[in-house]
Amino acid sequence: MLNGKYALITGANRGIGKAIVEIFARNKCNIIANSRTGGSLENLGSELKDQYRIKFHPLYFDVSDSDQVKESFKELIKITKDLDIVVNNAGVLVNNLLGMVSKKTINDVFSVNAFAAIYVMQYASRLMIKNQKGSIINISSIVGVAGNAGQVVYSGSKSALLGITRSAAKELAAYNIRVNSIAPGFIDTDMIKSLSPEKYKERFDSIKMKRLGTPEDVANCALFLASDLSSYITGQVIGVDGGMLI
Repeated sequence: MLNGKYALITGANRGIGKAIVEIFARNKCNIIANSRTGGSLENLGSELKDQYRIKFHPLYFDVSDSDQVKESFKELIKITKDLDIVVNNAGVLVNNLLGMVSKKTINDVFSVNAFAAIYVMQYASRLMIKNQKGSIINISSIVGVAGNAGQVVYSGSKSALLGITRSAAKELAAYNIRVNSIAPGFIDTDMIKSLSPEKYKERFDSIKMKRLGTPEDVANCALFLASDLSSYITGQVIGVDGGMLI
């Protein structure tokens, strides 16, 4: 489905990001994988290149640092000028009651979950505009759609990403560049391990399908949005939540 295309995927070393990398590679997509942890993508890259005969290029930078993003795109252009897909997946989860939120927490969370997507899209869209095509996928959260007690900052940052997605979709549609968002629900990743047993049960009980989501569930949706199967879809938010919001 993605044969020969190039995709930049941020936060690619674990969880949902890693699952997206793996399913894209399985579909013959060349991968430019981002992590801010040096060396964290080497083993994954070797495995995928051997198994699927694709090209894999790690790029280590902090997506929340606009200067690092700029310099990394200079490196990316040396790899390819045909950037077909961007998945803004890098994110951080911080739980705080409203009265306990600090200015630093607000800045840190919004910098990664919202501002970083703007930085990446600024440079990615320039390449895509030249080629008159592209798909940008922003990984938000179901709490960005509905909100959640104890997650004012996190849900706020993910809500901001939805506004960013819709505005960019309107701006870039004339260039045949699609911008969509995925809103995962309760997904079985490291992020949910910090929850108390009570909170875990509360959120699990809200899932109408009565199972945790998997990173692969989200990755399959990203594959659809990255492929030509979704060529007339832009500015949309797709919930991958097992019916949490029904």
